[in-house]
Amino acid sequence: MPKVSVVIPAYNSLKYLPATMESVLRQTFNDFEVILVNDGSSDNTENWVSQIADPRVKLITQENQGLSGARNTGIAHASGKYIAFLDADDLWEPTKLEKQVLCLEENSEIGLVYTWVALIDENGNSTGRVFKNYAENDVWHQIIEHNIVESGSVAMVRRQCFETCGVFDRNLRSFVEDWDMWLRIASRYPFKVLKEPLVYYRQHSTSASRNWEAMEQSFRIVIEKAFASAPPKLHYLKGRSYGCAHLCLAWKPLQSRNKDYKKAMDFQRQALEYCPQLGFSKENIRLSLAIAAFEWFGSDGYSRVLKLLYGLRRRIQRFAR
Repeated sequence: MPKVSVVIPAYNSLKYLPATMESVLRQTFNDFEVILVNDGSSDNTENWVSQIADPRVKLITQENQGLSGARNTGIAHASGKYIAFLDADDLWEPTKLEKQVLCLEENSEIGLVYTWVALIDENGNSTGRVFKNYAENDVWHQIIEHNIVESGSVAMVRRQCFETCGVFDRNLRSFVEDWDMWLRIASRYPFKVLKEPLVYYRQHSTSASRNWEAMEQSFRIVIEKAFASAPPKLHYLKGRSYGCAHLCLAWKPLQSRNKDYKKAMDFQRQALEYCPQLGFSKENIRLSLAIAAFEWFGSDGYSRVLKLLYGLRRRIQRFAR
């Protein structure tokens, strides 16, 4: 029985999947299985996976059930003591599994261990940005405001957490199913963090037809669900949770192909109505600058500014090393 089960949901991801799989198979920790769930792909995913000679790689093909459904299928077929999730377009540092397993082995009370995340663009180039979070142990207070497990490719979870807290909610989409799952685990188990970027998260331009109202509703469901089971002494965090969620939502129109900065301004306004104190937060200041850049320079000008900032970040990082 392998110690770790790596669950990779794949839906029409063959463009990136070979690099993703390579980052798994070159891990310094070898006692793992890979459960790749082909979630109704129409590309050549099934044929490509069938040619992998490594016996640790197992393929499950199913009709499309969405990200939550694919992950739940992986969990159901996993035999490892620990379960790690990897999205089909992200990458891991070679030591990720080794360091996370060591952390869980040395801390038997910990339910989930996460890492920092480095951002790459669609072509795999570094943007120079790293998501760094420091919260550990009892993290519910922090995670209700912000999903500190920044990517679906970050978490390694003790198997018993899913037996205690359930699996991913298939009714949730729009990238909040992770947040809901980690909140439920955080309500029962302590977390640990490895303070180094062991995951590379690939950023994509989202569709111009994104249903923002559906995304907002998904956030609302998660927040109401979390506070329905939270003790009354924590309910003072509800307004701040809604405010932080709307700041997060405000970035999505800016990252879409049509760059809808007016919708971003609307989400920002709602965020500050829920929690006026967020007006002084670093995230709100960053958002305000981004919206201003759209107004001043337009979509093309904003993209050029981003490229300049990415280049500057990379130079700073190289100089710091």
